[in-house]
Amino acid sequence: MRRTLTTALAPAVWGTTYLVTTEFLPADGAMFAALTRALPAGLLAVLLARTLPHGDWWWKALVLGTLNIGLFFPLLFLAAERLPGGVAATLGASQPIMVAGLAVVVLGERLSRWRLGWGIVGVIGVGLIVLGPDAALDATGLLAGVAGAASMALGVTLTKRWGRPEGVGSLAYAGWLLTAGGLVLVVPTALHEGVPTGIDAAALGGYLWLGLVGGILAYTLWFRGLGTLPVTATALLGLLSPLVAAGLGVLVLGETLTTPQVLGFALALAALVAGQLAPVRRRPPPTGGLLRPGHAELVALWVGECVPAEVLGPAALDQPRAGRQ
Repeated sequence: MRRTLTTALAPAVWGTTYLVTTEFLPADGAMFAALTRALPAGLLAVLLARTLPHGDWWWKALVLGTLNIGLFFPLLFLAAERLPGGVAATLGASQPIMVAGLAVVVLGERLSRWRLGWGIVGVIGVGLIVLGPDAALDATGLLAGVAGAASMALGVTLTKRWGRPEGVGSLAYAGWLLTAGGLVLVVPTALHEGVPTGIDAAALGGYLWLGLVGGILAYTLWFRGLGTLPVTATALLGLLSPLVAAGLGVLVLGETLTTPQVLGFALALAALVAGQLAPVRRRPPPTGGLLRPGHAELVALWVGECVPAEVLGPAALDQPRAGRQ
């Protein structure tokens, strides 16, 4: 449970990005903010860890950094430009569903109907929070939003598959990927935005928050959690980002939540928590107990329990629950 909570800090911190961007950073500088969040933080992490990739980890770091950061951010911002924010956020919330499917293809895991179902509930919850009645749809924006979620989902899944090289810490690993993703962002940022004007002390503080806390700290915790937690359960923690963003809107910006939004908040939170649990079958009691041998197995077919997935470990993931589903 402790590892789940520390990993959850990453998407919780990412949920502050909207508030920091709108309240402290210059307008029309989203790509520059993404670049400053990734590249300086990645170089600093590599400098602190004093560990460089070796062998095939040079290209693996480039692939993972591109999928998780370098490709994900431009697609995210393109979707945000072409779609209402609520539509873009809802498309992003579909990532756990994609991860559940990719885990079957890439990792060879059995499809978890439990987490797939809660992933759908999470999308519905986020949709209720952020979608408005006047949400317009744009084909380019929709493709960008879906592609961005798919890029991050594939990046998360491959991160789980390849793991970390032996002897390499989470800080160094996060530094590799942040640096790779930041380098990928240099050209599109220069072509699309350049350096925004009006960078003041508040903006510098915002960039420091995004780089040090939202970059080094958050990605170190995120990749460390991916190494030990079930991949789909970890992806479901990403629902914390829109929840934190909505909560800060209420607490800091004075926004109010409607009844459907409160319902959506509750659904997304329930999906997040339930996704960390795995249904398992209780072992039948010893045959020397009060029940006869045949009766023990019969009772075990109908009795189940949910325990934290990290307690079970990877070997126990997605075990079928006997009896009722």
